[in-house]
Amino acid sequence: MSEIDKQLSLIKRGSVEIISEAELVLKLKEAQKNRRPLHIKAGFDPSAPDIHLGHTVLLRKLKHFQELGHSVYFLIGDFTGRIGDPSGLTETRKQLSREEVIKNARTYKRQIFKILDPKRTRIVFNSKWYEKMNFGQVIGFLSKYTVARMLERDDFLKRFKENRPISILEFIYPLIQGYDSVVLKADVELGGTDQKFNLLVGRELQREYGCQPQVVMTMPLLEGTDGINKMSKSLNNYIGINESPKDIFGKVMSVNDDLMMRYYELLTDADLESVKKLHPKEAKLKLAAEITKEYHGEREAKLARQEFERVFKNKELPQEIAQQKITVPGDKIPLVNLLDYGLKILYTSNSKNELRRLITQGAVKVNSQTVTNVNYELETGREYLIQVGRRSFAKVVLRKVS
Repeated sequence: MSEIDKQLSLIKRGSVEIISEAELVLKLKEAQKNRRPLHIKAGFDPSAPDIHLGHTVLLRKLKHFQELGHSVYFLIGDFTGRIGDPSGLTETRKQLSREEVIKNARTYKRQIFKILDPKRTRIVFNSKWYEKMNFGQVIGFLSKYTVARMLERDDFLKRFKENRPISILEFIYPLIQGYDSVVLKADVELGGTDQKFNLLVGRELQREYGCQPQVVMTMPLLEGTDGINKMSKSLNNYIGINESPKDIFGKVMSVNDDLMMRYYELLTDADLESVKKLHPKEAKLKLAAEITKEYHGEREAKLARQEFERVFKNKELPQEIAQQKITVPGDKIPLVNLLDYGLKILYTSNSKNELRRLITQGAVKVNSQTVTNVNYELETGREYLIQVGRRSFAKVVLRKVS
């Protein structure tokens, strides 16, 4: 296998589509010949402060390029983030304030170097060029695309046919994102499969401006812990890379077995053929340990596994259970109403309906006794051990308003 073939094998791992692979091979050969690293771009709108494993699918692929000697442009869309990427949405997206965008961008910068090599990463903000542009320059790149081409986007076309609003800002978003590639002279741009249209716009704009067109590479959208929907904080099916080791370990262990190999492929560098030879239970434990180690180190991953086995295999209580002091009116309060007073229960949506559902399913215990009555009440002046499912525990000290 040639050196280029080895590089291509790593780059293609887990990818969905490369447009085009032949062009990528040529770029890799030129980079090797001229000893010039390729410029790999990926853009992130700071619409939420925390990075979860769904985001790391792209970050890990950027890391692969870095391991091959290439340079990464980590583009924080602090300008485009104020518009909001409309990809896949059926309604007009709420605009973020400048303050919200800046705050979220700071947290991104703190988190990405858990994965990326700082020496081969250049963080750029697209406000740097957009805030300096005059209106004539804006008109210049807006004239490069037609309405008909823009309506080729499935989500735009669907909203147009259903007479749902599409703001002009949303309409020009792909062009603004695409122009980033012109400014940065990107050789390759990565994005999720839902970003394909936007990435191709960047490729076309580069041609319009006389640049060598970028190779477009799409990565899959990672399913969350529910095994169905795209990992998302709003759906509460995410695993955040800043979560505690035991929470990351426990959440990975909760993932459907059918998704296990997909998580291995997209979230680890493990040899897939070796993993397939393992017993499914051991494979899942290894997966949880690998992902936990990635963000907290080997020691914490080992401790997280020990804690998991203590609770699930040996049916013991966790060594550490967070204590929550809650003050409520009256002498008694329904268990579900504690959510209104700040009770935090992990692995649920922290909604009353969700808690009621878990109670009726026998998944909630109070002081080691299963609760099945959705109207179950707790008395003030006492301490309770509340367990939700197999992984969530809380010590609650219940006080009455004085």
